[in-house]
Amino acid sequence: MSQPPIVLYTANTPNGWPISIHLEELKAAYPTFGGYETQSISINKNVQKEDWFIKLNPNGRIPTIVDQSRNSFSVFETSAIMLYLAQHYDPDFKFWFDPVKDADNYNEMLQWIFFSHGGIGPMQGQASYFEFFAPEDIPYAKNRYINETKRLYNVLEIRLKDRDYLAGPGRGKYSLADLKPYPWVRIHAKVITPTLDEFPNVKAWVQSLDERPASMVGLKVPSN
Repeated sequence: MSQPPIVLYTANTPNGWPISIHLEELKAAYPTFGGYETQSISINKNVQKEDWFIKLNPNGRIPTIVDQSRNSFSVFETSAIMLYLAQHYDPDFKFWFDPVKDADNYNEMLQWIFFSHGGIGPMQGQASYFEFFAPEDIPYAKNRYINETKRLYNVLEIRLKDRDYLAGPGRGKYSLADLKPYPWVRIHAKVITPTLDEFPNVKAWVQSLDERPASMVGLKVPSN
């Protein structure tokens, strides 16, 4: 049995899930895609800071992939990994847009990826840190990051008016633009807001992505 091309080093976090979901989408869309294997990284034990991992990812974070079919080329940062997988394993542009023939929609997708990469992920991550891990209770910091995350949710709410997805013509097309913020927003109840009722468009968007078979599988990677 041939070795899967992609090795995914990851953990159960909203930074890692976009990659496992993306890989599951590729498996379902392309029968010739060789799949992937998962290496679970115990971030609580700082495995991601060990020398062997730093050689793959100098930033010492998950996720990271190694593409064994391309001279064991390694890629880190969630957004960069998604774009790499699209470039090399999605030739029919099922989950992205042709940067040459469909340049405007491609750029639109990039805008929403970067919006999430630099906004929702960091802000919601900081909210979680000050809620659960900070050595002292700092109400100002908690409120600052919770409110900023809600502001960013509202940006999604505005965008999703009369749309199903964040990028693409008409009502949009499911793409990497959705895949990047989705795992963060779906765990809103942990610290940001108990429900998404104040963001009905976002709520409907999350519910629709929850129902995708690849989401159901990818959100359980790694299994431990």
